Amino acid sequence: MMTDSNLPPAASLQRPLRIGDTAPGFQARSTLGEVRLSDYRGKWLVFFSHPADFTPVCTSEFVSITRAAEAFAALDCGLLGLSVDSLYSHLAWVRAIRQKFAVTIPFPIVEDPSMAIGRAYGMIEPHSDDSSAVRATYFIDPEGVIRAMTWYPLNVGRSVDEMLRMVAALKRTAADDVLAPEGWHPGDDLLVTPPQDQHAVLAGDDEHWFYQTTADAK
Repeated sequence: MMTDSNLPPAASLQRPLRIGDTAPGFQARSTLGEVRLSDYRGKWLVFFSHPADFTPVCTSEFVSITRAAEAFAALDCGLLGLSVDSLYSHLAWVRAIRQKFAVTIPFPIVEDPSMAIGRAYGMIEPHSDDSSAVRATYFIDPEGVIRAMTWYPLNVGRSVDEMLRMVAALKRTAADDVLAPEGWHPGDDLLVTPPQDQHAVLAGDDEHWFYQTTADAK
């Protein structure tokens, strides 16, 4: 289990995680038993924190993510939640959500009472008096590399549709040398990676060389 004692020295002084970094590994208790980040190697993972159990915005997010769980599974993408609340708080919240909304949360919610995981991911300010984690979301590829991240304030919930779109776009652009334009969804046209040197640009006849589209064949 990750604890403050096995974090790197002066962890609070390290630079924030960035796209392209390896996601910090951990082992912890969750609502579905012991979990390790390494359990998700070989598939995409959406790892997300929430400020607190039994709060209205967090509840709305978890209900919506649960209802979209099959859509994430269709993308071969795992889901993993986290907050600083205890395991028993998580379990009571899962039960309360089922009673009120008639949905059962199918993915693990990790407890992080020591805040070690949250601090390793930058989800918690290292010197803040507030122990609540921000609404951080990390999109981690099958090799354990962070490919995207989003942060939301405490008073605004995440868009589950955008989380799904992000996973689909990351998977599609990783599969081929293509780019996903604004608002892209599976089946929409993609962008062609433009030439990377002057010779290739000048050799072509198309004045719009920097913006070429291609059909999504997959």
